Amino acid sequence: MKKSSLISITAIAAAAVLGLSGCAADTAAPAGSTRACVILPDADSGTRWEPGDRPALEKALTDAGYEADIQNAQSDTAKFATIADQQLSKGCGVMILVDYQGAGASVVEKAKAQGIPVIAYDRPIAGADYYVSFDNEVVGQMQGQMIVDGLAAAKKDIKTASIIYSSGDPADGNAAMFLKGALSVLDAAGAKAAFTMEGTWDGAKAGTLFEQAFTAVKGKVDAVLAPNDNNAASIIAILDKNGLTVPVSGQDASVAGLQNVLLGKQWATVYKPFTIEAKAASDLAIALLKGEKPAANKTLEDGTPFIALDPISTTADKVKDVVAAGDATVEALCTKDVAAACAKYGVK
Repeated sequence: MKKSSLISITAIAAAAVLGLSGCAADTAAPAGSTRACVILPDADSGTRWEPGDRPALEKALTDAGYEADIQNAQSDTAKFATIADQQLSKGCGVMILVDYQGAGASVVEKAKAQGIPVIAYDRPIAGADYYVSFDNEVVGQMQGQMIVDGLAAAKKDIKTASIIYSSGDPADGNAAMFLKGALSVLDAAGAKAAFTMEGTWDGAKAGTLFEQAFTAVKGKVDAVLAPNDNNAASIIAILDKNGLTVPVSGQDASVAGLQNVLLGKQWATVYKPFTIEAKAASDLAIALLKGEKPAANKTLEDGTPFIALDPISTTADKVKDVVAAGDATVEALCTKDVAAACAKYGVK
């Protein structure tokens, strides 16, 4: 972490792994194991895994004296399985898996057959011993609140507003939790979907689906529940093309997302510092490699111990906090079209 503004959150992450009461997994790492096996899901341009999580996990594990075997499935379920088989044949004391389209489930079964504990990282995997992520239902609640607040600021009645609902890929267990959290807020406010899009994490596909939704509602759109910044960007491009600016939700605090927030095209984004998540997963993995059985601060519905971290809802006036924490740069954010907005909101 580069700035002190997030030190307290990092401390909470550590406490969640090592100090809070709650459910602990039964599986401990094989005695004498010194190797942590990690599988990341993809390396697409602009994603966090290679530039962010890989070095953070590797440093934490190797600094603690353990070997880190970190590989990337490159958006290929078959490669995910192959990597896992290779890692398991060499021996793993613990596995940290970011699921890709359900590929993690069979790896969990193989690991548990060998007595190796598995940490589902960022995305839930059935049968994992632990799940480490930001509190996904809270993320969804924040997204729902973005729509509530945005419509209120526009002086539009949420009960009659034309809202397009979208969600992430249904194959991703997080997507259901995000949507559940969002709906808990929107339903309570009396909102109803004018159109519900098919779920996807593919930004280009989200744009196509939104064009179809836009046509279905005859261009009457008052707000859009978008599951992340990538989808939001494609949706906003279509809104721009049609001369509309309405509240749009998001998450990830990506450069494009933060820029859209600064420009008033996206109401807010949910900031989830990957450094905090990587620290929580590393601390948990190290504890398991030491033979400990840490308790978690929450559990999933299936009983999986859940190290749940606190997300941060980020409106335009809080974008500067993401920069101060070192998770975005002025150079990347404050391009020519965004420079005035950066100045307005103190991003420097």
